Amino acid sequence: MSDEEEIILADLSDDELVEQMMDDLYDGLREEIEESVRILLDRGWTPYDILTKALVAGMTIVGHDFRDGILFVPEVLLAANAMKGGMAILKPLLVETGAPRMGKMVIGTVKGDIHDIGKNLVAMMMEGAGFEVVDMGINNAVEAYLEMLEREQPDILGMSALLTTTMPYMKVVIDTLAAKGLRDEYIVLVGGAPLNEEFGRAIGADAYCRDAAVAVETAKTLVARKHNQMAAN
Repeated sequence: MSDEEEIILADLSDDELVEQMMDDLYDGLREEIEESVRILLDRGWTPYDILTKALVAGMTIVGHDFRDGILFVPEVLLAANAMKGGMAILKPLLVETGAPRMGKMVIGTVKGDIHDIGKNLVAMMMEGAGFEVVDMGINNAVEAYLEMLEREQPDILGMSALLTTTMPYMKVVIDTLAAKGLRDEYIVLVGGAPLNEEFGRAIGADAYCRDAAVAVETAKTLVARKHNQMAAN
């Protein structure tokens, strides 16, 4: 990013800068996003307002266009990488200010499966939507899920599989949660190329998500429902 480009960003009004950030996110321009975040912080914006009004709003557009087939995985990964640049600056500030978050998710690919592109995309998009995400990586046994759930106490458990031979392991995890009386404590979302809605229902998941954009929308809906139920009780 050139000095001239930095000056152009600095000369924009707040509203113009937020609009530019949405465009820059869409185009995957990480350095521009980082500079714009710094400018808004210098102007007195709260970290939470920058997150929700610029970054999350921008990634929502990316998510919708990905869902509708206008954007594809490479473009979304670039946008998510730009988002991460802004989040790297905001995260410690958000912790300091105790800003509200959408919810918390633990996500990992199941035992025997080393595929992670789809999982990574979901994790990035969830962070872009304002969720706190703990990524367990690949090849996770049921014991690893249980340990992470106990430690992190998330709202959501996300499991991914790309192989027909590994997708039944999701049921092992869900059945184990049920046997320990823990199933109702978590929203369980599953995804991966060989899965479908029928499989998700059959193994006892709360929802099957065909892609990252659907995962974000589903997570928002189910977390809001869970919080409303808790408030009612």
